[in-house]
Amino acid sequence: MIKGLGLDLCEISRMEEKLADERFLNRFFTADEVSYIRSKGKCAAQTLAGIFAAKEAFAKALGTGITFDLKEISVRHDDAGKPGYTLSGRAEQLGKGDRFLLSVSHDGGVAAAVCVREGQE
Repeated sequence: MIKGLGLDLCEISRMEEKLADERFLNRFFTADEVSYIRSKGKCAAQTLAGIFAAKEAFAKALGTGITFDLKEISVRHDDAGKPGYTLSGRAEQLGKGDRFLLSVSHDGGVAAAVCVREGQE
């Protein structure tokens, strides 16, 4: 059963300058996420925007707004590149027992992320 849906957009150009901002990166992203973002070379800002949008979309699907540290939502990618979430702390507690599906796309200077929350009523 679908319990929540979240959608977020993030301008890629806004994230281009944030790539060099260590304080911003360390505040909102895990070390693994930063490593993944930096591994993308020319597409790093696009990836950063997509991951940031994915975190915001998660909070919207959860229905609580951002009431936890965004580093508690880690966006990961499987071997095929499929995105998903690894949760910890309060984010994990709020989403306990539910499944969160994620889709991320980039086009026209914008990254978009959609999160679907599935679970029992």
